[in-house]
Amino acid sequence: MLRKLIKIDKEKCNGCGACADACHEGAIDIIDGKAELMREHFCDGLGDCLPKCPTGAISFEEREAPAYDEEAVKEAQKKQFAKNPAMSSHSSCPGSKIMQIRRTETPESEKPASTADSISKLQNWPVQIKLAPIHAPYFNDAKLLIAADCTAYAYASFHQDFIRNKVTLIGCPKLDQVDYSDKLTGIIQNNNIQSVTIVRMEVPCCGGLEMATRKALQNSGKFIPWQVVTISIDGKNSGVEETTIMEKKCFVISVNRQILPNYRMN
Repeated sequence: MLRKLIKIDKEKCNGCGACADACHEGAIDIIDGKAELMREHFCDGLGDCLPKCPTGAISFEEREAPAYDEEAVKEAQKKQFAKNPAMSSHSSCPGSKIMQIRRTETPESEKPASTADSISKLQNWPVQIKLAPIHAPYFNDAKLLIAADCTAYAYASFHQDFIRNKVTLIGCPKLDQVDYSDKLTGIIQNNNIQSVTIVRMEVPCCGGLEMATRKALQNSGKFIPWQVVTISIDGKNSGVEETTIMEKKCFVISVNRQILPNYRMN
């Protein structure tokens, strides 16, 4: 079948193994000091390994390949766990791992009296990337927020800290199983976007949303400031990577700078 897979440029690969560690399906091995896609039917095409590659050796390509075999992946993970019981017993995507998060309720006496923060800050509709138009009045001079679906549920002050004063688009590359880059490229190319903020979860499957946005920014050919904010499963902000796209090159300004509690990108 014709489908999307990763492609590894051996000339650029330095054999660091970061991609193999990031591939939870176990599709990649290090052979003779170079990364290789050894099991095509283990590759789900989401590209969790792409952001981890320090040399840019990994890209996507569409070609004839066996279908993704989730059952074979799970069986291989079970065998690996049997060999090494110290590994996590979860045999699927880390983003699907069952977890109970215990919270301490805030006493009524300590809750803020103001209701200002409880008012929705959403300025546009639709918000799903798949449903969003390429052209819309609200895109003109917009500060664009591109967020993973789960972030608004995990992060308590999402409206106040991220949606406020921005045009919001959301998606989940794992569930939608589409490449958002074409739609996002059209939006960025055809509108006067002032900045882009990507908010993703720490789980690997969110890497697809980040990579699609990076690709769209590069393909747009525009000079646009952008940043990536990562939210942990327990709802904490893990930091921000700020970058700017100019002439299809990425200049890193700072990585993992702690930005809360004073973070505001208005």
